[in-house]
Amino acid sequence: MPDSTTTAPFHQRRQRAWAILSVMAVLALAMLLLALLTGSVKITLSALWAGLQGHGGNDDDAATAITIVRDLRLPRALAAFACGGLLALAGAMMQLLLRNPLADPYVLGVSGGAAVGALLSWLIVMPWLQTPLAVLGALFSALLVWFGARPRGKCSGSEVSWETGTVPRLLLTGVVVAAGWGALIVLLLSLAPDAQLRSALTWLMGDLSGAAMPWTAWAVLAATLLLIWPQARNLNQLAFGNVHAEALGVPLKRTQAWLYGLAALATAASVVTAGCLPFVGLIVPHALRLLLGNDQRVLLPACALGGGAFLVLADTVARTLVAPQALPTGVLTALIGVPVFLFLLRRA
Repeated sequence: MPDSTTTAPFHQRRQRAWAILSVMAVLALAMLLLALLTGSVKITLSALWAGLQGHGGNDDDAATAITIVRDLRLPRALAAFACGGLLALAGAMMQLLLRNPLADPYVLGVSGGAAVGALLSWLIVMPWLQTPLAVLGALFSALLVWFGARPRGKCSGSEVSWETGTVPRLLLTGVVVAAGWGALIVLLLSLAPDAQLRSALTWLMGDLSGAAMPWTAWAVLAATLLLIWPQARNLNQLAFGNVHAEALGVPLKRTQAWLYGLAALATAASVVTAGCLPFVGLIVPHALRLLLGNDQRVLLPACALGGGAFLVLADTVARTLVAPQALPTGVLTALIGVPVFLFLLRRA
């Protein structure tokens, strides 16, 4: 059934959407500021401002602050925000495509497919193939889950009935696909040179310490939003079912192809930048859908902002909880995501 966001007058919906997105933008900026100020070395607001500007005179403390902010914390915080936004967007698109709130790039093995592609580029010493192979692995994994979990004998025309009864089928397919990718990851790691083994393992656990160039992830995040947001009206119709969407003139196959391709691209860009970060694509879209409703015109940009803020906060906690030692960010997101996933599964 339509929610209140679709039945309210247009100007009220627009004002509400802008208010929601403005609040989330402020929250995201606050998380970024917290990440820059927090760490084993405390930095004041004045030192932070000097560090961002890149000048601090001849003061050694100011020079240290500049190095910490510009070379360490700022790239890591920006990478965390971009990866969180990408995973939340990918999760929202997969949940819409499968019409199932338990869909997630990590749970369904899409992240594993991207990780195999990225590791394969390392093994064959062709780093320029890392992103293309990761995208192909993520897309192939998403297609495996789609065709493996698609119900048979419940289809009428082009309609696919993703009912409550398909949740075990969806999860079982995702578990099998993820297990297959996990076996391939172990195989590739066993063939990797010893010098690269430790860094590869750290990367697979979800590590943002080496994300010195987050601009690729930011470019993919911006491109994904620019490409998917104009389709938000069609996505709103798709949420009611394939038959309903086609009856209203939605180009079903093209829209589904967009969702597949963009979800795979977003997942791959995040995995290449920071490794596997579990459950971000599950927690953020589901929580925002409960708070904001299912209007994709609001939900999609909100997922980009909310996912970025969530992962920046998780990464800040991971590197300060046992400082000066930093925990893998993926460990923290998994510790948060597992009980949330079990709660959602029990509700389903």
